[in-house]
Amino acid sequence: MTPRTRRGQGGGRREQRNEAARLTDQLLDAGFNKRQVGDILGRNASLVSQFFTKNKGASMVEALRAVVQEVQAGGPRDITSLKALADGYVQPRLTQAGYKARVRGRSRMRSEKTVKDKRGRTVVGSDGKPVKTWSSSLAKAGRQHIASGASRLRPVVEDAAQFGGKIAFTVRARKGAFKHDSGRTTDSPGLRRNVVQRRDGTEERAYADNRGGPGSGEEGFDGPQFKAMVDAAGGDVAAAVQKWLIDNDRIEPGTQIVGLEIRAWMPRQD
Repeated sequence: MTPRTRRGQGGGRREQRNEAARLTDQLLDAGFNKRQVGDILGRNASLVSQFFTKNKGASMVEALRAVVQEVQAGGPRDITSLKALADGYVQPRLTQAGYKARVRGRSRMRSEKTVKDKRGRTVVGSDGKPVKTWSSSLAKAGRQHIASGASRLRPVVEDAAQFGGKIAFTVRARKGAFKHDSGRTTDSPGLRRNVVQRRDGTEERAYADNRGGPGSGEEGFDGPQFKAMVDAAGGDVAAAVQKWLIDNDRIEPGTQIVGLEIRAWMPRQD
C-alpha cells in the first residue's frame, strides 16, 4: 500500500508558502529552475527546495525580491548578472556567537551552453560529444589579490575578447572616493542601481551592467576593446579599471580599489 504523504511535504499550497518560496515560485514561472535559483543566490538547489519543505530562506528574501523585480522589468536574465545583483542583498551567515561566518565563495566561474541547430537539435562533434560554446564568465579579486596583479580576472577578459562578448564590472572602494551620485543612470543602472554600501566605509558600484532594462545605462563594454585597455596596462585588469575610472571622472585619482568583480557574457543573437 502506498504510504500517505505527510502534511508539509511537497511544498503545500502557494498561498501557505513563506515569502522566499513565493518569490522562488515567480522565478520558476519565469522559466528558471531550482538549480539556477540556487546559483543566483550562491547556494545549492537543496536549500532552495527547503524554502518549500522546511520554511527556510528568510535571509534570502531581499535578494530574491531584487532578482524578481529585475526579471519582471525586462532586465538581464543570465545567471551571472542576476547573481551579481543578488550578492548585494544576501544576508551573511552568522555563527552561534552572532559573528559573521567565514564562507569561502567561488572566486571564478565559467559557463558554456550546448550548440543547437536550426531545428533545435543538439549538435554533436566528431568525438560523439555535444558541441558547446562559451556563454559567460565571472571572477572576483580582493585587496590582496589585486595588489599582486589580479591574475584570475584576466581569463574573463580573454573569453570576452575571443568570442566577441561584453564586459561589466563591480568595483569596491572608499565611499567618498566616487565623484558622482550613486543614482546616476549610466553607472550602476537598474531598479536597485546596484550600489552596495559596506560597514567598513567602502562602497560597491557596478558599471556597464544594464542590457536594455530600466535605466537605459551602458550595455556592456566591448570585449576586444576592453582587452586592449587591459593590455595597455600590462595585463593588470585592476590597474586598467582604475585608469578608466579616473579618466572618465568617476573616482578620485590615487583611489585604492579593494575589491573587483569582472563579468563577461555573450549577447543574445536575436
